[in-house]
Amino acid sequence: MAKAMVDGVGLYYEVTGEGFPLVFSHEFGGDYRSWENQARYFSRRYQVITYNARGYPPSDVPERVDDYSQDRAVDDLHGLLKHLGINEAYVAGLSMGGSVALNFGFAYPGMAKALVVSGAGTGSTDTERWRKETLALAERFEKEGLKGMGDEYARSRARQSFLRKDPRGWGEFKAALLEHDSKGAALTFRGFQARRPSVFEQKDKMHALKTPTLIICGDEDEPCIEPSIFMRRNIPRSGLVMFPQTGHTPNLEEPALFNRTIEDFLTSVEAGRWAESDLSAAAGFVSR
Repeated sequence: MAKAMVDGVGLYYEVTGEGFPLVFSHEFGGDYRSWENQARYFSRRYQVITYNARGYPPSDVPERVDDYSQDRAVDDLHGLLKHLGINEAYVAGLSMGGSVALNFGFAYPGMAKALVVSGAGTGSTDTERWRKETLALAERFEKEGLKGMGDEYARSRARQSFLRKDPRGWGEFKAALLEHDSKGAALTFRGFQARRPSVFEQKDKMHALKTPTLIICGDEDEPCIEPSIFMRRNIPRSGLVMFPQTGHTPNLEEPALFNRTIEDFLTSVEAGRWAESDLSAAAGFVSR
């Protein structure tokens, strides 16, 4: 079992294929297995790295809430890449992992050749409500465990399209979710999710970000639509793709479209054809 020791925490990872590195960071409800469709597809051309965040066995589960934060998650990814001897990579992530990818670009711009930020920004439109709901969920994870409330979480509104379109795939997602560590889930919600800043608070960092960035959002992932548009308007070298009738897990719901979209993006980056937008052109839009 391959583990990288980062800041005293063992992170489980898998490497598939050869070529330029492409790393995927998973969402709260997922883990490294969520990227199986991407690992199989992209490993034909790239060195694909998938891993489990801290709190997700077989990665270690630190026991203090202060051991969990967005900054720690970003530094964990940095430490993993350094452990693998990687100095530059494409960095992709979904939801929680999308926030990691975006903030990795802010923190380590020299290491991120391109970013894929998918389904990110939940809670940004009402941060106070988001923090209260997140802390309440963390308490339920501690009291009821994933066995007690995992089904309810898997059936949340932004995942209904997945259940509707692909019940078998949704069932596999739910089964993997129920295997997660309840304590790790609660600590991740308390330390990372409840404390991370709103996307709308990061405007200046976005303006300074020069890394080519692809933003992906499902049009049924309501909490992420406004944040995705905001990112598109404020990251100079960005583009936004909206998947129709798709919720919070486009990589699982529409794997072929998700893979093709990322492949086209990376091809444009490699050809030097991914353009930079004039942010002043968006001055007429309402921007938070």
